[in-house]
Amino acid sequence: MSVRALWILSHEKGENVSIRFTRRFATVEHRAKILAGSSYRAVPEDNTVLQLLLTELGLSDSDKSYVALRDDCLHRKRLPALELRVDGPGKGFLWPVLAISHGPLTLACLPLVDVPAEPRPPLASLLSVSQGLTLLAGLQTFLLGSGGKPDSEGLASRLAMLPSVLLQVCPLGTPLDVPLVGAPATPTVPTPAGNQKQPAWKTGLHRGRAVVNVALIETVRSMQYGNRSRQDLWDVYGTVTCKCEVEGVLPNVTVTLTLPPNGSPLQDILVHPCVTSLDSSILTASSVDNCDGSAFSGPYKFPFSPPLEPFRLCSYTSQVPVPPILGSYQLREEENQLRVSVTLKLHESVKNSFEYCEAHLPFFNRDQMGVVDVKVSAGQLDVSKEKNLLIWGLGQKFPKCREVTMEGKISFSGQTPGPTDPLCTELTAYIKLYFKVPDMTLSGCCVDQHSVQVYSSAKPRIVTSRELQSKEYFIWNSTGTAPVASGQMML
Repeated sequence: MSVRALWILSHEKGENVSIRFTRRFATVEHRAKILAGSSYRAVPEDNTVLQLLLTELGLSDSDKSYVALRDDCLHRKRLPALELRVDGPGKGFLWPVLAISHGPLTLACLPLVDVPAEPRPPLASLLSVSQGLTLLAGLQTFLLGSGGKPDSEGLASRLAMLPSVLLQVCPLGTPLDVPLVGAPATPTVPTPAGNQKQPAWKTGLHRGRAVVNVALIETVRSMQYGNRSRQDLWDVYGTVTCKCEVEGVLPNVTVTLTLPPNGSPLQDILVHPCVTSLDSSILTASSVDNCDGSAFSGPYKFPFSPPLEPFRLCSYTSQVPVPPILGSYQLREEENQLRVSVTLKLHESVKNSFEYCEAHLPFFNRDQMGVVDVKVSAGQLDVSKEKNLLIWGLGQKFPKCREVTMEGKISFSGQTPGPTDPLCTELTAYIKLYFKVPDMTLSGCCVDQHSVQVYSSAKPRIVTSRELQSKEYFIWNSTGTAPVASGQMML
């Protein structure tokens, strides 16, 4: 259910009737136009709607006891769903215009009806009618309070809050909630100073405990060939994701990234549109440029006004001297057997503490696995003969020497053929590594918890984390033919 338009009218005794608040939702109106087709009727100007509502509700023409447009016996009024007949070119009607009145206020809305208007469907069958009335009742309680007769200052204060309230309970014209019953006449969060307005992209305000969560994830790819005639390739891609639950319309937050003294400068930096200002030297570094000592090496400050939902604050690339795990893979075919020899070595700069680490060795385009006589120096080996796959679980730590090996023979004597793959033909085989290392990054980049600055009325709890993970991390058989990666590897 969605709302095409919303009106709030004031009709105090002795005062002229006026529109105190109006809101139209262009995206919902576009949907209404598509659904109605040739029978579409645009919503008139607010003054026209005001006169039609007053006439239909009997609040105008007080000197006339009979108004044909309203009192004719052929006109069947079905409250609270009014039918407003519109004059002028393309005559038609707006239906169902929902209206409720209490005290000095009348609230009305035009919900989107997604069924044909003729023949007129029963009101009880339209979910949009019940939801529209629920929205109006909630807004009425919010504006008038539990007593139903707020003073003029209290009503003015609540009407001023209404744009922010609608962004929260009815973003883009679709009701998600109703305002709290008996809400106080003053805002429960600090009101913005001056003329600061709720931005259209921010659909609500946070209420509750303030928490800022910043997560830095670096992803490494690698293509290792074990061949002097072919250069190994690897790259590192980092992302900083934030979730900021901070009070205020446009709170200010600053996240700072730092590098170790000998760290390589971050490159190819992209930032979220909510970042308010940025040093131009941060954006000039590119991976296609030659790195020199003049490159900006931090600290990298990102001031921003966050949306409510989690978002990617920035991304970057980094040039590191070596991949985290260096591997050697050799396959030699002997009759109907393969002799397997694997060595994996964890680089000394990498923290020897994994959340998980696995090496997958597929053997496609062959008969099904038969006898597997393979030994590993560390970890556990799982054999999946149906998939022609060896899964080497290395656990959470490499041994103290930081090196593990696999040696053995595999025969393929099954009665049925195994899986096929165009990239793994005969000796064109590979190892694919899957790992995650918590609390470290390959570039050394980090977010210091104490460097996160939040300018808000409430002091937030700051949570930061970082991790290194693999993606498309291949070690190819050095005795076979492997694909050549064209150009620079990019994630």
